[in-house]
Amino acid sequence: MLGKQLQTAAAGNAGGDVLGVEDVFSTWLYTGNTSTQTITNGIDLAGEGGMVWIKGRFTQAHHIGDTERGHSKALNSASTAAESTNTTALLSFDSDGFTLGNGSSTTNFSAAAGGGDYASWTFRKAEKFFDVVTYAGDGTSNRQIAHNLGSTPGAIIVKNTSSSTFGWYVWHRSLNSNQELYLNTSSAATSNGSFTAVTSTYFSPVNNAAMNGSGSNYVAYFFAHDAGGFGDSGNDSVVNCGSFTTNVGGAIPNVTIGWEPQWLLVKMSGAGSSWFILDNMRGVVTGGSNDNYLLANSSNSEVSNSDVVDFTSTGFTGGTSGPFNANSAGVYIAIRRGPMKKPEDATKVFTASAPYSGVYTTTTNFPADAAIVKSNSSALDWFMMSRLTGDSKYLKTNSTTAETTSAGAFKIDSNTIFTQNLVVYEPVNYIFRRAPGFFDVATYTGTGVAPNNISHNLGVVPELIIARGRSASNWMTYHSALGATKYLLLQANTAAYTNSSAWDDTEPTASQFTVGNSSNTSGAQYVAYLFATLPGISKVGSYTGTGTTLDVDCGFTAGARFVLIKRTDTRIDGQTYDTDWYVWDTARGIVSGPDPHLALNTNAYRVIVDYIDPLSSGFQISSTAPAAINANGGSYIFLAIA
Repeated sequence: MLGKQLQTAAAGNAGGDVLGVEDVFSTWLYTGNTSTQTITNGIDLAGEGGMVWIKGRFTQAHHIGDTERGHSKALNSASTAAESTNTTALLSFDSDGFTLGNGSSTTNFSAAAGGGDYASWTFRKAEKFFDVVTYAGDGTSNRQIAHNLGSTPGAIIVKNTSSSTFGWYVWHRSLNSNQELYLNTSSAATSNGSFTAVTSTYFSPVNNAAMNGSGSNYVAYFFAHDAGGFGDSGNDSVVNCGSFTTNVGGAIPNVTIGWEPQWLLVKMSGAGSSWFILDNMRGVVTGGSNDNYLLANSSNSEVSNSDVVDFTSTGFTGGTSGPFNANSAGVYIAIRRGPMKKPEDATKVFTASAPYSGVYTTTTNFPADAAIVKSNSSALDWFMMSRLTGDSKYLKTNSTTAETTSAGAFKIDSNTIFTQNLVVYEPVNYIFRRAPGFFDVATYTGTGVAPNNISHNLGVVPELIIARGRSASNWMTYHSALGATKYLLLQANTAAYTNSSAWDDTEPTASQFTVGNSSNTSGAQYVAYLFATLPGISKVGSYTGTGTTLDVDCGFTAGARFVLIKRTDTRIDGQTYDTDWYVWDTARGIVSGPDPHLALNTNAYRVIVDYIDPLSSGFQISSTAPAAINANGGSYIFLAIA
């Protein structure tokens, strides 16, 4: 096994598969039931090995199982208890996830729990990410317990699985060399020297019953730190074990990792601070108090509506509650947000649905990161939301009004289900996943001073940026065909404006975009949606109208499922062409003949006319299309998704 992952990553540059964080880690949310349930999260536990950590989002014990001890053995991170045996709880480790039974009245999978909601976190064994080792204590000194991380660990967690006397011992690279913390308590770090040596190939436990007692069995979980090994180059890291300091009433820490986390285990090293578990699936909301967290050292239910942390494009910042509101140093383990691989199937990153009235739920092939919703047949606003800004908050694409908060507006804490509760009559849903080369969402705080460079994780140069303040604000739109000296207003039907203050005359790059004073009010919160051309998946482009039938080649193989078109040029007399932001989709119909379309800048209901037609490589502009779509010599921009 040693070297396999790195060899695979290196082979990626020669056309082989590469490892992304999505191959080795998953947060999967599910609802319990009284029978067998298979969790298909794409993680190969049967072939590679690893660990599964499960917690009910209600009051219930943690369940930690791993492939080294076997599927029937469980530990509870909130307890000193020895491992338990249950053959009906975690039934198997699979090649693409794991399988659950109904358990018993004392396990995480109890029918008595009422089919409650659960969070599961899967860690696959992989060099430079994670490893699991078991060993039998022998009561000797200077013992070396080998691991296969291929790098020096950033954190190690050890439990005596035979005894209920000893807790969970945590070594972290940011602590003093003789210190440890305890996962099952909120105690401060102590100087007991339980880990006498930690290297890139082994660690040495102290010779006592807690760590290496004769006759006892132990499990050790290893987390790498900033070790590379992933991505196309094989140099990208997916786990970081770091530290920070904060003061009561003082500056909230801004932790720079170099990438956006999806999972965070964090604790202040002083007394009285619990181990907070946060992930972007259950909800970590930027600029709000809608974070959800569980505690590794407690069986308590999930705490909601708390401002614990904000995930950023390059790390995280502390919130006003939780572990950061303490006068102490803190430690964390962070796992990178995925996917890291560019998608090869557009259905894994975009879905358009148009269900009947009263149907609010859409099944997707991916977790929803952003969505736009509109009634197809009534004059209602467009509602736009993102996972980063929270499922109770939305903006309107056809309005400059401030962000609205409405409890239960959307539900996105699921891996494959999107639910909206705003449109009751013939909803149209456009659902997006953030993915390299295709789509990203970035949030930022205005500085009032231009230029303000905003980091993003699109991985390529964005060609379409739609940004606005979360308070009352215009929708500022950048398109590569217009350049950084011009902007469009998404909520209006006007042509492009020439204004250097929108993007500060600075073209975006593969790592950041720049805003000027038009989208940079000091202290204001902003959100930006970024799109790019990804061959076979999406096309951000432009065309010149002909007034006749026009083929728009996007490089697709089965046609566009979504098309957005806007005219951008001005008239000879200097006035603008008043043209909408037209939207079509195959959920309602892109056919040879009349098609229903909507406009993002208006609340008007659908209009059914023949403006576009199917084309296997993209879409076709009909000869009957008006000047708003196809005037001879007119200038147009578009976004198409396969």
